[in-house]
Amino acid sequence: MEQFSSFQGYGDDITGQLGLIWQQLKAPLIVPVLKLLVVLCLAMSVMLFVERVYMGVVIVFVKLFGRKPEKKYKWETIKDDVEFGNSAYPMVLVQIPMYNEREVYQLSIGAACGLSWPSDRIIVQVLDDSTDPTIKDLVALECQRWASKGINIKYEIRDNRNGYKAGALKEGMKHSYVKQCDYVAIFDADFQPEPDFLWRTIPFLVHNPEIALVQARWKFVNADECLMTRMQEMSLDYHFTVEQEVGSATHAFFGFNGTAGVWRISALNESGGWKDRTTVEDMDLAVRASLRGWKFVYLSDLKVKNELPSTFKAYRYQQHRWSCGPANLFKKMAMEILRNKRVSLQKKLYVIYSFFFVRKIVAHIVTFVFYCVVLPATVFVPEVEVPKWGAVYIPSTITLLNAVGTPRSLHLLVFWILFENVMSLHRTKATFIGLLEAGRVNEWVVTEKLGDVLKTKLGAKVPKKPRIRIGERLHLLELAVGAFLFFCGCYDLAFGKNRYFIYLFLQSIAFFVAGIGYVGTFVPNA
Repeated sequence: MEQFSSFQGYGDDITGQLGLIWQQLKAPLIVPVLKLLVVLCLAMSVMLFVERVYMGVVIVFVKLFGRKPEKKYKWETIKDDVEFGNSAYPMVLVQIPMYNEREVYQLSIGAACGLSWPSDRIIVQVLDDSTDPTIKDLVALECQRWASKGINIKYEIRDNRNGYKAGALKEGMKHSYVKQCDYVAIFDADFQPEPDFLWRTIPFLVHNPEIALVQARWKFVNADECLMTRMQEMSLDYHFTVEQEVGSATHAFFGFNGTAGVWRISALNESGGWKDRTTVEDMDLAVRASLRGWKFVYLSDLKVKNELPSTFKAYRYQQHRWSCGPANLFKKMAMEILRNKRVSLQKKLYVIYSFFFVRKIVAHIVTFVFYCVVLPATVFVPEVEVPKWGAVYIPSTITLLNAVGTPRSLHLLVFWILFENVMSLHRTKATFIGLLEAGRVNEWVVTEKLGDVLKTKLGAKVPKKPRIRIGERLHLLELAVGAFLFFCGCYDLAFGKNRYFIYLFLQSIAFFVAGIGYVGTFVPNA
């Protein structure tokens, strides 16, 4: 009994000392720092709010009064020429870069070979960087199968993976047969264009010499696979429904999505070709082409089927690349954009401020730092107040504007907010890595595609107790943030006046769920 009393007394002493240290640091250090962070976060929130409202207003005008691309630019079907025959049609190169794509290689090659275009005016080029000999043999065999059907298909490999996808595309453009091509269509390994894809895109390039790129929209074949893919669909639908549409309609500029697009080869070469200095070679090329005065067209009505990453591991790697790359590219190109004399000041400001700074940097940082760190921390410091417009009204408006792209998922809005806040942890981390050019700045992990593998595994006999590696399912960073938010919620419930505890508990649960890997599709080990 005496030992327990002494232990309790020792614990009280430590608690008292920590409380004293907290009180001594609070007024001179913690309160001013937290107030500064609140001001900075509110400023970033206002920037993001203004950007979202601006794009919302523009997209309404575009939908109500804007002309479709076919009306805005010259567009007419390419017709047969009796005198010249098929030579009246431009020569088109179709590139399919792939890396160990066992699950989807047949789908992508089959879709590319099924494109409707004069057979002697199209070349399908499979750029296989696979390191698995078995997969390489399978892809080569598939190419031979289509070649035997009369398709002009080229199977190209290289002895290294330098530059990853950018390196493969750059190497693919060096082959002698490419010199006869006018345009290049690019499809990642899980993309399946409809047969009329070229008929709907090539006329824009043929009849409008100022256009360098025609970009199609993505259509997700596995959006209903799990809750995580539904959340991704909501985020990406906003990008395609609003961001790409606004950029195309107002400045004839947007970020190339790296796939489901057609480039004018002369514009691609004039802009410096493919570069591997960042992990967003597609965005890099688009910015350089735009700075040379080239225009882009976005076709929201033309959709190309593809697959969303449905495992949490694959999605995290993808989001790291998509957040780190733009931040790193912004650092490398900001001054180049400012010094450019070929484009208007308005367009330069749009690219630097709106396209890069607000959407690629501010949006990630403010989501995590404000809603997952600063706002929860204010429950411990009642001297620091966050105005209701900053804590409630602005984020609510931004969320609703983001959700308009996917009306069918409005009932999932709360889940989407919580999930996006979880992912903002990785996006913020990746953004700082890109800005500071830290260790993983050029990390490229190819997004895993499942194709039909999940159905096959679930349909086959799998062990009753599949092996689960704890290290692969536990994510300590998410668990740590979840614990912090839960502690903040408990403190707010017991002592606080902010009444943030409902949000804090829900958000902490979301971090815990992600932290134990209970997100997305789980593929059992065979």
